[in-house]
Amino acid sequence: MGETGGFLKYDRETPTRRPVPVRLLDWKEVYEDFPADKTRTQGARCMDCGIPFCHTGCPLGNLIPEWNDLVYRDQWKSAIERLHATNNFPEFTGRLCPAPCEGACVLGINEPPVAIKQIEVEIVDRAWTEGWIKPVVPAVHTGRAVAVVGSGPAGLAAAQQLTRAGHDVTVFERADRIGGLLRYGIPEFKMEKRHLDRRIEQMMAEGTKFRVNANVGGNVSIDEVLASDAVVLAGGATNWRDLPIPGREFNGIYQAMEYLPGSNRVQEGDFEQPPVTSKDMNVIIIGGGDTGADCLGTAHRQGAKSIHQFEILPRPPANRDSSMPWPTYPMTFKMTSAHEEGGERVYSVSTECFLGDEDGNVRGLRAHEVEMKSADGRMTFVKIEGSDFEIPAERVYLAMGFLGPERAGLLEQLGVELDERSNVKRDTQFLSSVPNVYACGDMGRGQSLIVWAIAEGRAAAHHVDSALMGRTMLPVPIKPTDISIR
Repeated sequence: MGETGGFLKYDRETPTRRPVPVRLLDWKEVYEDFPADKTRTQGARCMDCGIPFCHTGCPLGNLIPEWNDLVYRDQWKSAIERLHATNNFPEFTGRLCPAPCEGACVLGINEPPVAIKQIEVEIVDRAWTEGWIKPVVPAVHTGRAVAVVGSGPAGLAAAQQLTRAGHDVTVFERADRIGGLLRYGIPEFKMEKRHLDRRIEQMMAEGTKFRVNANVGGNVSIDEVLASDAVVLAGGATNWRDLPIPGREFNGIYQAMEYLPGSNRVQEGDFEQPPVTSKDMNVIIIGGGDTGADCLGTAHRQGAKSIHQFEILPRPPANRDSSMPWPTYPMTFKMTSAHEEGGERVYSVSTECFLGDEDGNVRGLRAHEVEMKSADGRMTFVKIEGSDFEIPAERVYLAMGFLGPERAGLLEQLGVELDERSNVKRDTQFLSSVPNVYACGDMGRGQSLIVWAIAEGRAAAHHVDSALMGRTMLPVPIKPTDISIR
């Protein structure tokens, strides 16, 4: 364990964020450096519980008490080995995961939990700096070919595992760069793309092949992909939820994934200015989740005049209540870096219609407050009479989540069955209704967390390797009961 009684001696501490006026001038990550001695102190708070619920909170099954203890003992190289044993990309999860492990931390019952996520990212960042992370080249090649469709975290995890097992792996990505949402959905201020680029370089050195601008079911035929011994579908849940209300046709209303990639492309050097900008405009973001916060931080950096973020749900409580008992993930009120930078969060509100000008551009919207009521065992949103209001906006961004994978092209041509939630239906081995075609990540699970994506990619690789070779040494982090069987 960490230091005996360390949780009694030391308080939780995480890095400070750069001052708002400073960080709004650039797109770099928002956090200051965190000294190694402070990370060791945070590792000392780990109690090495008899039943470490942080394991169950983490879909990857990360060996959290082990690497917490190794960091406390200043054994950083051993720590990255334990971290990589369950997680291919801890520099991604350490920056982007909402840390359900911390929600399940036993110390978190009555004290602030161990800073697990920060310890994780400090381990991997140090490992890169020290040169400990190197390509893991397979000793034996099986001669079996595997096609992975999609290069988000699920596809990358599956590809890396299968390459290391000795298979000939090709990743097909329809965009012009590898990374999926990691590349074009996550803003630079949350994760600089250098972290992604060096992992891709590592995977290429290991033998994974990447094909960009390769839209399977479009400019790449289904038959070409099916010629492989196995296919892993990891294209994500990219079918965004729309808001079909009066005025939706006005110019200036965009989906989040029509808005966010432009700024990332500016950082890549593709454009001098993004195709869609919020500069000097009144902005409304509809959707209160992480994607909405990404739009918020992006609009701040582009120089928006004002920003309101709408959420139809009520404001979450500040602390756990009876609806979210430990060790479940606490859906409490959180202040992200983007919210700290400004803007107004408006809860329990529903948009009725968009308002436009004579040129067909959005000029605002009309909305009203709602309250949640139970009807026939289901929660519904009921309008509060007399709460109507209008608010000006020259830009509206829809960040309302996703409804599963896109059907046109790939899925329709493959002929895979879908479940009632429009995800790819798969069995306990991640196998779809089409022989030798597997599905993992959001494409099979539905919109979820990055840790679930990586866990599913690793699990799918386990089952693919087992099917191809009759046995496998690849670990499987996900139990059959953890995946949706429909």
